Amino acid sequence: MAIITLTSDWGLKDHYTGAVKGAILRLLPDAQIVDISHHIPAFDLNQAAFIIRNFYPNFPEGTIHILAINTEAAVETPHTLVFHHGHYFIGADNGIFSLLFDEKPDRIIELDIMQDSDYFTFSTRDVFVKVACHIAGGEPIEKLGFPKERITQKIAFQPVIQGDLIKGKVIYIDNYENVFINITESLFKSAVKNRKFAITFRSMNYRITEISKSYKDVSQGEMLALFSTSGYIEIAIREGKASSLLGLKMDQLVTVDLE
Repeated sequence: MAIITLTSDWGLKDHYTGAVKGAILRLLPDAQIVDISHHIPAFDLNQAAFIIRNFYPNFPEGTIHILAINTEAAVETPHTLVFHHGHYFIGADNGIFSLLFDEKPDRIIELDIMQDSDYFTFSTRDVFVKVACHIAGGEPIEKLGFPKERITQKIAFQPVIQGDLIKGKVIYIDNYENVFINITESLFKSAVKNRKFAITFRSMNYRITEISKSYKDVSQGEMLALFSTSGYIEIAIREGKASSLLGLKMDQLVTVDLE
């Protein structure tokens, strides 16, 4: 049974999700379709990549992932199939693949197939569904197009170490308003070692000087920092909304000051 995941910026008000699911089931009645998220901000590749990076390794190899964010094809952003770490990813080569993987993907295929309608605004239904069902049917992916050597690069902002300072930024805010910073656990530990530190944002009044193991390490309503399962530093308030209460927004500067 094929597993096909859907990640999009469609929301749930419109017909798009239902149309894509119906198109899949018409061609592949036994498919297992898994909705990941349809609430990604419109065209936001960075937030989409964060979500996809953190869910796909939990699926079995052979899973097919449809990436329905900014999918209209152009010469610079062709429809593309990527095979990496045993998974298939279908989307427009608009930079999202480079945000998903830290290394060159195992295989890259630029798609060259006829779509199912004369309209070019619903690629997910008219192109990506055909590709997903082709893969699920066990057909060689080479029949879908031709190999490519490179994917379009979209460089995500990387944390910077300047002397006794690590500069990072907010890259994601989840439904609980927990705030994720683009400083990884490995980078933090390699820079901090056994030194004292302060995670600082907005002003010197907002400082966290230790890493917690869980939310319950602090009292209700207190702020904390921990290493999330995503591998990044997370700033939270126990049973509270860190983003709103601490004034932390997307792309906002967060620093780690070392003593």
